[in-house]
Amino acid sequence: MSVAIVFGTRPEVIKLAPVVAQLRGRTDVRVISTGQHREMLAQALNSFDLIPDLDLDCMRAGQSLNELSARLINGLDACFASERPDWVVVQGDTTTAFCAALSAFHRGIPVAHVEAGLRTGNLASPFPEEANRSMIGRIATRSFAPTSAARQHLLSEHLPAESIVVTGNTVVDAIEHMRNSWMHADLPVARRFDGDVRRILVTCHRRENFGGVMVEICAALRRLCTAYRDYEWIFPVHLNPAVREPVMGELQDVSNLRLIEPVDYASSLYLISRSTLVVTDSGGIQEEAPSFGVPTVVMRNHTERREGVDAGFSTLAGQTAQGIESAVREWLDEPGRLASLRARPNPYGDGRAAARIAGELLGAPLENFDG
Repeated sequence: MSVAIVFGTRPEVIKLAPVVAQLRGRTDVRVISTGQHREMLAQALNSFDLIPDLDLDCMRAGQSLNELSARLINGLDACFASERPDWVVVQGDTTTAFCAALSAFHRGIPVAHVEAGLRTGNLASPFPEEANRSMIGRIATRSFAPTSAARQHLLSEHLPAESIVVTGNTVVDAIEHMRNSWMHADLPVARRFDGDVRRILVTCHRRENFGGVMVEICAALRRLCTAYRDYEWIFPVHLNPAVREPVMGELQDVSNLRLIEPVDYASSLYLISRSTLVVTDSGGIQEEAPSFGVPTVVMRNHTERREGVDAGFSTLAGQTAQGIESAVREWLDEPGRLASLRARPNPYGDGRAAARIAGELLGAPLENFDG
């Protein structure tokens, strides 16, 4: 049996690397990169020692989503016509994932969707991810839902129950791999941000936070840094100019805020693990932080990851300065609330998601994740 695993962005690499590891040596695996996010993709590949078998190099500066989609579909269609895999595995909700699923569907190749069933119910938030993952759901032969809540979303859309497997999220598998590796690695970020200083990590990159919203977020961060001077604030600034230009312009002179270059995955996890709180618009960090007992303030109006909110790890703050500042203050002013998270399990997985996915594809299914 031949399995093609397709990714194009850093989060896809992180969440599919454990699946590649579980399948290699048990069946023929072809790893295909679209290059949708070139620089940050390379970081993630290095973190997991992954070398793609094929690189479509589809990213072009300034291209629209439709231009990217056309290039992806053309490249992936030719690839699938040549390779003829028995399964195409995609993850999440990127343009790469949707175009790979659609191209495989047109070729009559079964699609396995990792992290299926996440929904906000609003096609504009996040955009275009909510539409991408909803359409993949209709195309996929097998849906690997990370949680029972995700499974319920798929059932409500009338997907056959037998096509859905609750696996847990593969990001928890990836965290365990990276946590073991950094114990034996000399991470520059660990040397730079060592010691007993209390820290808050900030990340921001989503399209819906560009423009005036980004400027408002910067204003909120400036006020919070001033109010909580005894914390060291760390902000790895995304390479996208829509993030980089306003952040550098508005926040470079804040004395207790460290604006640093984007970090690799191991360093990102290290910073999360050493933080009191993470202020973010990232979906992945909402899933990662609970493994370290660290809460998140989510700078979004909607989240498809309600499990973290329901388990007490995340606060959905919205995109206004007032909402973000209020949510951060509630966490930092209640140390008992912070301490209560340390012993709670990660609601997103148990570290065996990739084994469940591989077992299902190879005809040796394991028990579902109970979460």
